[in-house]
Amino acid sequence: MGDTATLSAKFQISIPKPVRETQGWRAGQEFVFIPKGKGVLVMPVPTLEDLRGAAKGAEIRDHRDRSDRF
Repeated sequence: MGDTATLSAKFQISIPKPVRETQGWRAGQEFVFIPKGKGVLVMPVPTLEDLRGAAKGAEIRDHRDRSDRF
């Protein structure tokens, strides 16, 4: 098991410093919580700049999965 943290009475958790430094997380950064079974996946919300170019080269023809929509 890695680093641990305790949930406070205000339902807050401090992320251990080694985790913050390894991930490059900063104060004020926004995160999303994704339920996974009995746990949760915590990921930083990407900025538009982070997403730029993510679909480069994607095929845009015939991409609809339903024929009953425009």
